[in-house]
Amino acid sequence: MKPARSLVLSLVAALAATLGAAWVALPAYAAGATASFVKTADWGSGWEGKYTITNGGSSTINGWSLAFDLPSGTTLGSYWDALLSSSGQRHTFTNRSWNGTIAPGASVSFGFLGSGSGSPGGCQLNGASCGGGTPPTTPPPTTPPPPTTPPPTDPPTGGLPKHLLTGYWHNFDNPAVELRLRDVPAEYDLVAVAFAEATATPGALTFGVDPGLAAALGGYTDADFTADVRTLHSRGKRVILSVGGETGRVTVNNAASATAFADTAAALIARYGFDGIDIDLENGLNPTYMAQALRALRAKVGSGLIIAMAPQTIDMQNPAGGYFKLALDIKDILTVVNTQYYNSGAMLGCDQNAAYGQGTVNFIVALACIQLEAGLRPDQVGLGLPAGAGAAGGGIVAPSVVNAALDCLARGTNCGSFRPPRTYPGIRGAMTWSVNWDVSNGNGFANTVGPHLDTLP
Repeated sequence: MKPARSLVLSLVAALAATLGAAWVALPAYAAGATASFVKTADWGSGWEGKYTITNGGSSTINGWSLAFDLPSGTTLGSYWDALLSSSGQRHTFTNRSWNGTIAPGASVSFGFLGSGSGSPGGCQLNGASCGGGTPPTTPPPTTPPPPTTPPPTDPPTGGLPKHLLTGYWHNFDNPAVELRLRDVPAEYDLVAVAFAEATATPGALTFGVDPGLAAALGGYTDADFTADVRTLHSRGKRVILSVGGETGRVTVNNAASATAFADTAAALIARYGFDGIDIDLENGLNPTYMAQALRALRAKVGSGLIIAMAPQTIDMQNPAGGYFKLALDIKDILTVVNTQYYNSGAMLGCDQNAAYGQGTVNFIVALACIQLEAGLRPDQVGLGLPAGAGAAGGGIVAPSVVNAALDCLARGTNCGSFRPPRTYPGIRGAMTWSVNWDVSNGNGFANTVGPHLDTLP
């Protein structure tokens, strides 16, 4: 007896011979591999997409390539669990080393961020239609028309909530609790991995799991870390790579170093699945060339790139200063500035009439007001505070003080003696140094500030 497939093909051939020129070609026999797409999140100006590749055949798939088109006005941003090459609006994703083999009945997935209102169309998996079989001569018109209005110029949210909690994760061993990335508490929306390091090439970055941390955890590899990034993505979280820190020596002072920064940052984002970059340089920066580097990086990675900054308080006192100037210069692509409102002493607020002491609602609100009144949008301003004992030398506050500052800025309630000239309902949220110190201190920051952010307007 002939196998079922041979029998079907024989019947088709006989039917074709019988009907002659009147015969209309039937669809090709369905292939074993299919791919399905879904938007897992949509916030109007952008979305998060996921493709799932399923092996419905009887043979193992060894390597896959999935290509699709995006309509004009829709662009790709960050992506994970795949490698990407693009030609115009045609984008091709291929497997990573760990997910190229798909056993019969199994499936793998990858995800990415899109900016604009369009959706993928003309999907092909390993050269065949994503629905199975061979691709038609003329792809069906599945691609939606371009939007009738230009896409918004505001930077994308990167899949982040309106009000977000950011925490730094230690890629080093210190007196705080050591954590695998996957063990970051669920209250954190955005995790900044501290830190990328400088190389001998000016501007160039490198990153890997710190040997001291790996030893403290009883073994933790780059592969483990990369898998943990995927785990956080599956929970709806975002992970960015922070550059700098107190001892950071990354320098971007000319065009060559700006190019080196963009090239190496893009490579690290692709390798580990980071969603963006955080600038935390405490030893000065050149706003002109750092802006050049960040724009070049965004051009490489896509419009979904998250760009965060964590300047010291002194760096955000004057719009003409380096950090402040950088923030204003890249306002169109900037996600959030989480200024460190600690280790500062007393400083002037936006009223310029009094010096406010750190560790108070007045200090936090009056200094955040400077940024809010000098050009940054409320959704680009976050409040950075330490997570309790051990996390900073000064400016440590109870989490309830952070909540009061957020209320004062967003609603005009719970203020101290200083009241800002207006309210800022869109205030982005709070950041803490660090997740590890927070866990060491009983998760008080995350458990108090995180839920409160959900109550803001």
